[in-house]
Amino acid sequence: MTLQTLAEAKAQAKSLRQALAAKGIQINHAHALELIAQQNGARDWNTLHARLSGAETPPFNIQEEVRGQYLGQDFTGRIVAISKAGKSYRLSIQLEQPIDTVRFASFSNIRRRIRGIIDRDGRSPHKTSDGTPQLIVEPLVRRS
Repeated sequence: MTLQTLAEAKAQAKSLRQALAAKGIQINHAHALELIAQQNGARDWNTLHARLSGAETPPFNIQEEVRGQYLGQDFTGRIVAISKAGKSYRLSIQLEQPIDTVRFASFSNIRRRIRGIIDRDGRSPHKTSDGTPQLIVEPLVRRS
């Protein structure tokens, strides 16, 4: 049976906890929700929750390793925050190695964390003076 509502998913998680507890296996509610999500083909509870509530799933996940360009500088890092911003997404990325976001020789602006807004394709709607997106983000590892 395919889940249709959040209430059904939560009821399944509660039933799973009770069934496991009867066998002497204790899990918390969050763990049960994650297991129900995986049983229903979602990568995690947040993804299943978004699917069942009709919300759009973000193009990236918290802690996902990414690479890209910020103000023309190549980077690799890990997403530490993501939120919806209208039709776009606001990201915060902890960089693997700091980058200098200034192209002038006379001064520097070293960043260890960057923030920006991207669309579903991982490109910022905001452009630099040469017309390229301020932020371009893609998964470091190809998704299957």
